[in-house]
Amino acid sequence: MTTSIRSLFWVAALYLATLYWVALGLAMPAAAGTYNAVLDIGASAPAWQDLPGTDGEKHSYDSVAEAEAVVVVFTCNSCPYAVDVEDRLVALAKQFADQDVAIVAINVNKVEEDRMEAMQERAKAKGFTFPYLWDESQQIGKAYGAKFTPEFFVLGKDRKVAYMGAFDDSPEGHEVGKTYVVDAIRAVLAGKTVEVTETPPIGCLIRYERERRRRTR
Repeated sequence: MTTSIRSLFWVAALYLATLYWVALGLAMPAAAGTYNAVLDIGASAPAWQDLPGTDGEKHSYDSVAEAEAVVVVFTCNSCPYAVDVEDRLVALAKQFADQDVAIVAINVNKVEEDRMEAMQERAKAKGFTFPYLWDESQQIGKAYGAKFTPEFFVLGKDRKVAYMGAFDDSPEGHEVGKTYVVDAIRAVLAGKTVEVTETPPIGCLIRYERERRRRTR
């Protein structure tokens, strides 16, 4: 994708996201966060169970139970902004490799380019050292209130949400000024209060399937 086309894509994504946040703000229940219709800061993180990973194994929430901090990112193969954050995600894993920080990437899209075979190719090509999981039911994405790829959640030792939103202040990774996820991890590890707890994630809308309404006789 050329720079000009990518820039237009970013503008369109930002515009659509802005419309989404405005609509969400009008319908948001009181218990939800500023940019999340389901979870708020301090909420207990939803657990996942037996999700298949690109490593051929099944992964559950219990596997990160002993970590000092957990980063859950909803991502995919088909979104340019999810692709743009991959190198930063790999670097994040290296940065905190010896500090007991677990990173879990989860994909809930079901289009062909986001299915397991394609995920395995991506994980191998990028050298992912963290689990890359697929939830065909899409339920874990809904439980987190995730709407975009990429969308990040930083969980503390108590497995409560300490931060949720964008990785940093640059969807394309250029001229990054604020490192939201890194800052949140450092605060959690130091036992300090996270200063910026929520930001609007910018990216591609997750392709949730509409639930069929049960017919009533």
